[in-house]
Amino acid sequence: MFTRLYRHLSPGDGAAFSYHASGYGPGLNGVDAKTLVGDTNAILDFRFSPLPKLDWYFDHHVSAFVTPADRAAYERMAAESEARGQRRFFHDGAYTSATKLIADVGRDRFGLDVEPTRELVRWADLIDSAAFPSAKMAVERREPELRLMTVVEHFGDDAFLGSMVPRLLDQPLAEVARSKDITEAYEPLGRSHETFVKLVEKHARVMGPERGSVVVVDLTDELIEVAGKFVTYALFPDSAYSVLLSRSRSKCKISIGYNPWSPVPRRHNIAAICERYGGGGHPVVGAVSLTADKVRESQDIARTIAEELAA
Repeated sequence: MFTRLYRHLSPGDGAAFSYHASGYGPGLNGVDAKTLVGDTNAILDFRFSPLPKLDWYFDHHVSAFVTPADRAAYERMAAESEARGQRRFFHDGAYTSATKLIADVGRDRFGLDVEPTRELVRWADLIDSAAFPSAKMAVERREPELRLMTVVEHFGDDAFLGSMVPRLLDQPLAEVARSKDITEAYEPLGRSHETFVKLVEKHARVMGPERGSVVVVDLTDELIEVAGKFVTYALFPDSAYSVLLSRSRSKCKISIGYNPWSPVPRRHNIAAICERYGGGGHPVVGAVSLTADKVRESQDIARTIAEELAA
């Protein structure tokens, strides 16, 4: 969406685009200044970094600013860009996805035609906000768009983005999602996902009352590179929260979420809880990452968080 916006604002300038995939690894609270190597640089859907070479910023995470100084720097840079005639810094924690934020800002402020990407925005927003009609839909992943989501989650590095973004600019989302290479890439991931569901079912334990309970899953005995979301909600539909601890080669990750289909209202701001341990996210979902060797510490944090949610 940002590439479309930039092209709309600077048609025919011959700009070449490069994309750098960033994740919330252990101790990673912002973007390394060395990453911003372009003539124009943007940070999208990621924590704010007050870097001199930053030209554009879009994010919707309530934990976008690690410190009050970061928030102040964002406000200053946003005001300065607006004073120059074109605001370029946008943060709105009420938005359900950065994709929709960019699309709406692009349309309302800059006259971007978003109709050609209507389905792309709809699916991106559906996925990011977990607004699926049911947990079953999210877990079974029968829709090609959800299978594309799985491929992106697993293979979405710089090279993948460099090839995928141009395709999504030129082809309808449905066409890309149903393409042969995406279908073939999903097949082994689909089998791994089925194994993951069985692991969650085996290791899940329930804390708290039957309704409004917290489902805790510790999978640190396994190496898991991509942990699927929503599985606990499908297995325990009356639960309110899930705390899932997984371990990959590079990190231990604690994923915390509120069950959007729960009959019990949410009582906790998950982003605020995650921020205490160096993580972040949204009021309804968040995560904390530690290095791969800190299994015991990760288990202690997961247990502490689960006890707080269950209280």
